[in-house]
Amino acid sequence: MSRSDLSSAWGTAGNVYPSAHPLARHKLTLLRRKTTEPKKFRELVAELAMMLVYEATQDLPLHLEPIETPLTVTQGATMAAKIGLIPILRAGLGMVEGAWKLLPQAEVWHLGLYRDEKTLQPVAYYNKLPTEPTVQLCLILDPMLATGGSAIAAVDVLKNWGVSRIKFVGLIAAPEGITALHSVHPDVDIHVAAVDERLTTRDDPFPPGFIWPGLGDAGDRQFGTG
Repeated sequence: MSRSDLSSAWGTAGNVYPSAHPLARHKLTLLRRKTTEPKKFRELVAELAMMLVYEATQDLPLHLEPIETPLTVTQGATMAAKIGLIPILRAGLGMVEGAWKLLPQAEVWHLGLYRDEKTLQPVAYYNKLPTEPTVQLCLILDPMLATGGSAIAAVDVLKNWGVSRIKFVGLIAAPEGITALHSVHPDVDIHVAAVDERLTTRDDPFPPGFIWPGLGDAGDRQFGTG
């Protein structure tokens, strides 16, 4: 299925963007392998995050201004919007390095959300956003869009903060997570390396709520705690 086909299938407004880049598919394959050790896993997460953020920022507004080159005066362009990177702790931390390489001027605001393994619902434990929004565009960074609960909670927080433009950037997504996020926030673009088959259930020989075929627990695999 092509990228445009996937976008039409999963995006209520055509706003789901699985990467079609060969390098993204290659790096995701390495991430999926269970033999990939934590150091290499972290490197791949950062590299893939940089690629996905590049794709997610193709529509950034620009401010046009004249600049002087060593030869003449020409028209240049600088970013017109302040961007915030919102990694969801802890797994989202690994994506910040790659995103920051592309957007070194971006602000980074952490959100602490974990999923209760019994209810599969997000539980907030950390939020240090200032009273007033300081950015115009927020990129939520979280490797997995599984049930969608954490993403929905993060978007709720950011919209209540006053941010009008929000995008989700992750490594892989489950159809259930896409449907859940867009049922509440259909305006949020989703940029991922791949849309996988489904979530595991209680009938599977694995804990429920994991993306299948997935890549396991992204936090455990990054930090060597699994």
